[in-house]
Amino acid sequence: MQLPRVTSASVWPPVLVTAGPGARSEAHAHHAMHLVLARGGTLAITVGDTTVRAAGIVTAPDHEHALDARGVDIVLVFFDPESDAGERLRAGLDAPVRTLDAGERDGLLADLPGDADPEPLHAWGHAAAERLSRETATPRALHPRVRKLLRALRSAAPEADTSLPALAALAGLSESRLVHAFRDSVGIPLRPYLLWQKLQRAVVAMACGEPLARAAHSAGFADAAHMSRTFRRMFGMTASELQRSLPRPA
Repeated sequence: MQLPRVTSASVWPPVLVTAGPGARSEAHAHHAMHLVLARGGTLAITVGDTTVRAAGIVTAPDHEHALDARGVDIVLVFFDPESDAGERLRAGLDAPVRTLDAGERDGLLADLPGDADPEPLHAWGHAAAERLSRETATPRALHPRVRKLLRALRSAAPEADTSLPALAALAGLSESRLVHAFRDSVGIPLRPYLLWQKLQRAVVAMACGEPLARAAHSAGFADAAHMSRTFRRMFGMTASELQRSLPRPA
């Protein structure tokens, strides 16, 4: 199973499904939510001082965790928390991590498409989010100007002006109002979110086969060293370790 067809300037799609051998990560936190399913057996997730084993897990955005899926084939789904699917999945969480038992895992995998075509994988990811949501949960309300800004940032070029005055003008808010509205809506400040978006571009560039230095440049990082430090903090592994595990687009 592979990444959707992308260009090296892309950010991740709202739902990104990959599959392959599992690995071990150090403690890290990233803004994406993810669903991780062990195709057989279990994987281990550590939050703070607590480690549990489960057939699958769902993590909330921006919560530190470490994952050990060595020796296990996994299906890994990243969800943009501000997308429709991400909001539904997030509304079904009442803790930083939700564990799934073997029955829940098997039910989800039973409908997983067997090929790498993006459209059925995208549909399966949305269906998985719907299945794991809770009917009584209420999704967060995004400030409409923040939602407008998020859409613009997803389509912006890496070299676009992301200074606070420029983004405030784009959102139609004062600078101080944008700072507060963005954090209230998204859950993290604006600057860390922009760094996360750079990292998404770097991962996609790497998946397209670009070497690390070129991926760093095309994503807007000052240099490969800055990108590598950010990778370790947000993914719990180095950029080169992640690159080796990435499927290549068709």
